[in-house]
Amino acid sequence: MEISAKAVQELRASTGAGIMDCKKALAESEGNLEKAVEILRKKGLAAATKKASRVTSEGAVASYIHGGGKLGVLVEVNCETDFVARTDVFQQLVKDVSMHIAAANPLYLKRENVPAEIVEKEREIYRAQFEGSNKPANVIEKIVDGKIDKYYSEVCLYEQPFVKDPDKTIQQLVTDTVAKLGENLNIRRFVRFVLGEGIEKEEKDLAAEVAAQREAAQK
Repeated sequence: MEISAKAVQELRASTGAGIMDCKKALAESEGNLEKAVEILRKKGLAAATKKASRVTSEGAVASYIHGGGKLGVLVEVNCETDFVARTDVFQQLVKDVSMHIAAANPLYLKRENVPAEIVEKEREIYRAQFEGSNKPANVIEKIVDGKIDKYYSEVCLYEQPFVKDPDKTIQQLVTDTVAKLGENLNIRRFVRFVLGEGIEKEEKDLAAEVAAQREAAQK
């Protein structure tokens, strides 16, 4: 059966579970919200998300180097206690997240981190694809909304499919680990380095600046 976005949002609001988890629970419960909540609770996901407001000041900063030193990632993952930070489960999460960042190259942490002007530019591009079509404006906007959701899933770390298990997102990976450890967890920040990235552009910009200064000096 088709699951409406409104039902997914309502279930998320009441449980805090991830979008995909909510969709699966609603499909399993045939759209029944109460049963969907029960399904999420049995899986430990609803309980896990209730911990999301708790402070995470412990954790680890980890690095991942790939390609003989040509690609590197630094990521900070937080938890509530030093005890959990030292567990194998937490350390595996940190390792998996850093490897995922190296492979998937996310540009932002979450969708709220994507600048509004970037999102609007994407919307304009998608709308332009329907110029001259006979589709009603409201239908086009629904299609555009769907494309924007797909865009988020491509560029936002939390919404990307996990490279080791594409059936779950990084958000689901974190939520599953919260359920296992009983503590709030949070990927706080990351940076990805690629050897030589941006150097060619910087050299061109510098050359253009030097040429402009020479031209100005000759006048």
